[in-house]
Amino acid sequence: MLDKILEAQKKAEEIKFRLDTIIVRSEVEGGKISVTATGNKILTAISIDPQFLITSDSEQLEELLLTVINNVLQQAEQVSQSEMEAVTKEMMGSLGNLFGN
Repeated sequence: MLDKILEAQKKAEEIKFRLDTIIVRSEVEGGKISVTATGNKILTAISIDPQFLITSDSEQLEELLLTVINNVLQQAEQVSQSEMEAVTKEMMGSLGNLFGN
């Protein structure tokens, strides 16, 4: 049983590392504003076209930033959930052997 717990901890660490290497990206206004994040939901970059800054007002910029940040975080959450589901299925399969099945 302890082996299974240690294996689960190891898998969790592997997932965290893997999610750190997965990059998701979202953009709005045809790429004039883009945000990237890791699968662990850490923002890594925000890019705003300088020309867009000249032609937009602060309210428009704020709304678009909220939209693009929420979109990229949602993508990261989906990636994270997919990774966790895959490992959970794998772990559940091996837990069947724990009870002699």
